[in-house]
Amino acid sequence: MVTADTTPASPAPKAPQTNKLGLTLADYKGSPSTLCDGCGHDAITSQLIKAFWELNIEPHQVAKLSGIGCSSKTPAYFLSRSHGFNSVHGRMPSVATGAFLANQKLIYVGVSGDGDTASIGLGQFCHMIRRNIPIVYVCEDNGVYGLTKGQFSATADQGSKLKDGTANHLNAIDLCGLAIELGCSFVGRSFAGDPRQLVALLKAAISHRGTAILDVISPCVTFNNHEGSSKSYKKVKETDTPLHELGYVPFYEQISVDYEEGEVRTVELHDGSHLQLKKLGQDYDPTDRLAAESAIYQSHKDGHLLTGLLYINEDNQNFGQVLDMVDTPLSRLKTDDLRPPKEALDEIMATLM
Repeated sequence: MVTADTTPASPAPKAPQTNKLGLTLADYKGSPSTLCDGCGHDAITSQLIKAFWELNIEPHQVAKLSGIGCSSKTPAYFLSRSHGFNSVHGRMPSVATGAFLANQKLIYVGVSGDGDTASIGLGQFCHMIRRNIPIVYVCEDNGVYGLTKGQFSATADQGSKLKDGTANHLNAIDLCGLAIELGCSFVGRSFAGDPRQLVALLKAAISHRGTAILDVISPCVTFNNHEGSSKSYKKVKETDTPLHELGYVPFYEQISVDYEEGEVRTVELHDGSHLQLKKLGQDYDPTDRLAAESAIYQSHKDGHLLTGLLYINEDNQNFGQVLDMVDTPLSRLKTDDLRPPKEALDEIMATLM
């Protein structure tokens, strides 16, 4: 006698979700991370992956650049199908400048650390901002040199302590305050443990057409996550003071919000997308440069970590606009386009006589 098999069939595996390009989140990933378990840098990587996927950007349209340090390893962990260049310690901004001049059609993402940025690379960081190179510059800031056993970096807060009890007696460099002082057109600060805020800031920074500085506090679980550290997970969660709740609306989606007058401020970006800032306890205008500098100064006095969009100026010309560059990337111009004819050279020489 043959009996029917009554074992319930296994449900068909659910197809992975795709974006408007038909790509899955996995298409935006890179190699497996080799960083310490729990490292804040991996959390930032996850939000970079999510931001590019949600913005429907083809990975090959992106160029990733980095210097030296734990942070500078992370470009290997996202967007494996994109372009990439790992430069010399502290020299990533100049490489990014050259890459942008060769091909301004790519989206540039620079990943650096507080040592790579605020010490050996500080001069390059400043001139990149002064030129307003279109790049999303993410500083994964943990206040220590993770690759050389946890010494204080230039962003370590005064009074912060190492694991052995050694205290830092030097003033810290505030990268956001410095960026605003130098005229940066987009400045934000976030925390690796706040994915919702971070991904909104990343999407807005990617849509910005100028230098976008994001200082992301990213606790080092090996050397700087103990009692006495001002950049530990516990300390940051206690002192994190968000200026606003952030919401990002791409240009192709209809803006429709329900709010009381004065509670939400909308900032329009270059590409027509919008960043919505919902007030949290204080009325803050991110387009007011003096107010931004004052808020950062006050946060230091109060011992708070101010996060959110600190400053934005959508009117600044970027380096390509200042140079009046042609639409065709220089890397795609042919020899005949680049070599002036004899008549043009004769005309130039005549002006020198």
